[in-house]
Order: sequence, then structure tokens, then C-alpha cells
Amino acid sequence: MTLKAITPSDAKRLIEDGAVLIDIREADEHARERIPGALSRPISTIGKSTVTPGAKAVLFHCKSGMRTLGNAERLRACTDADAYIIEGGIEAWKAAGLLTHTDTTQPLEINRQVQITAGSLVFLGVLLGWLVSPLFFGLAGFIGAGLVFAGVSGTCGMAHVLRLMPWNRALRPAGALTA
Repeated sequence: MTLKAITPSDAKRLIEDGAVLIDIREADEHARERIPGALSRPISTIGKSTVTPGAKAVLFHCKSGMRTLGNAERLRACTDADAYIIEGGIEAWKAAGLLTHTDTTQPLEINRQVQITAGSLVFLGVLLGWLVSPLFFGLAGFIGAGLVFAGVSGTCGMAHVLRLMPWNRALRPAGALTA
């Protein structure tokens, strides 16, 4: 049995009828913006014991729907209830005019911070390599190699360093449950 894809409007009706909404994004993403009532169950920690037992229906969502689709079998195995994927994730939810809760006091998601930092360092390396010394091109190459390593290994050193920054220390621990 696979997960059925439903529209945000249909998902809202199921939630109003008592379905449980599970946000599989990481805790930092959920803390920054979420669908009201969604429970945070990051895909990195999810298992059968982490999904609400006894629910008649469970709806899963992520940012765009891709993470949810990519993990559909794993998510299906997490519940005995009727299970659904919200097509297009939280982005489609917002596009349908449905409300989300945004907490701008939370830092940007770690992935966005990595993109900003890596892009800035590559740009700086190229700019300095052109204006000051070709040796600075090495900075751009080093960052590029780090991104390739992160993609291949699933481990991002830059993300680990960014999590230690003072503005990220207020984050809830990974896997924190919120409603």
C-alpha cells in the first residue's frame, strides 16, 4: 500500500476531521515556518514509534513534496492509519491561500545558511582571485570540493559549523516535538 497524494484543500478538510498532520522537515525548518497544528517528526528521526498511534488518518508534508515522495515507503511503514502526502508540501499549502505560522525570531534554516555562506565564499574567492591574486581561486575550489563531498557523503561540515554559531543556539533540539 502506498501513500495517496492529496491537495492542500483536501488535506485541510481531513485535518478538520481529526487527521494528524506530520511535518517531516528538520526541526529548524519547522521552527521557522509551519502549518498550524503540524507535529514535527523530522525524516532523519522518524520511525513507527514517532507517529501518533491510534490516528484514523495521517498526513505527511515537507517543503515542496519531494522529500515526502522520496520517503513514501518509509512513511507508509510508520503508521497503520490511512496515510496521505500533501501534494507540493507547505509551499502548495501557502499557494492555496492556507495559513502558516512563521516565527521570524528563529534563524534561517541551516540549508539556506549553507547556501548563503558557500555562495558568498565562492564569489569572494573568484573576486579576490581576479583582483588580488590567482591563489584566491583556491578558496572557490575548496568550497566547491566541500559541497561535492557533502552531496556524496551526506555530511556537511559547513552545516555543522553553522549550527554552533550563536544565532543558531536557540534552536530546539533535532526531533523536538511541537504542535
